[in-house]
Amino acid sequence: MKALVTRLDSFGDVLLAGPAVRAVAARADSVTLLCGPHGAPAARLLPGVDEVLVWDSPWTGFQPPEVSREEIDGIVAAVDADSALVLTSFHQSPLPTALLLRLAGVRFIAADSEDYPGSLLDVRHHRAPHAHEAEAALELAEAAGFPRVDDGRLRVLPPPATGALTGFEEGEYVVVHPGASVPTRAWSPDRCAQAVRELAAAGRRVVVTGGAGERDLTAYVAGDRAVDLGGRTGAAELAGVLAGAACVVTGNTGPAHLAAAVDTPVVSLFAPVVPAERWRPYGVPYVLLGDQDAPCAGTRARRCPVPGHPCLDTVTALDVVAAVDKLVEVT
Repeated sequence: MKALVTRLDSFGDVLLAGPAVRAVAARADSVTLLCGPHGAPAARLLPGVDEVLVWDSPWTGFQPPEVSREEIDGIVAAVDADSALVLTSFHQSPLPTALLLRLAGVRFIAADSEDYPGSLLDVRHHRAPHAHEAEAALELAEAAGFPRVDDGRLRVLPPPATGALTGFEEGEYVVVHPGASVPTRAWSPDRCAQAVRELAAAGRRVVVTGGAGERDLTAYVAGDRAVDLGGRTGAAELAGVLAGAACVVTGNTGPAHLAAAVDTPVVSLFAPVVPAERWRPYGVPYVLLGDQDAPCAGTRARRCPVPGHPCLDTVTALDVVAAVDKLVEVT
């Protein structure tokens, strides 16, 4: 059986699909993961994936492309599968994707759907209302005939050694990752820089990470107190840096889930614009910081609707130091 799993969202979303992908891989001859361009680096890290098919969908993402008949025809022609699992967030409909898969000749399709699917789905599953995204994907896989085969935690392929990048041995440092793809989910640069200084003052060695477009941010946050790896790590190298850390400090963004996938505890600076119960670090020790009852709660806002970003900027650098101490002591 050729199986297809689709998750058309971001880097972190694809990592959260990993346990369900492994469940499918245990029963299928091959697994193709259909994902968007932002999720592709994560898809290539997942155990159980034989092929990664990348497509920029017009119904997902923050800046979706225009609908193109040529692009639609191209993805329909590229799909080669007998069965498919369409993974979506709780607020998304799987039906546009299911329609394309039917046009591609996929005979069996399962998805979570509150909308009437007509003939688009063979398994119309209803997700539990408060389930974590990783659990929801596993529950859908089981309903489709792919029961879980392991502990269900996040995993990636073994990352490369990164001691030459960090300059530290495993467990000797704390990672601070200040960026986020959605501005409202990020702690302010000043707060991040203060946390780096306080962690260093407390005797912690600190590594600051970030993408190629975040070099100015990571340089500012690192200052002269931390190793600045801004723009110097791809997905696999970042996994290695996070795997070697005693703890990771970050917002609700992809590296939080990547840290969980390499079994590293997380201090989660979590803006409540989306529910923590669905998106918190999964399967590892964590400390959740941020006012989860702030006025922005549940708004899905991309930019903070409340002056001063109080849900996160009421968190202090000393709060982060205390959370790191707690997690490192536990582990």
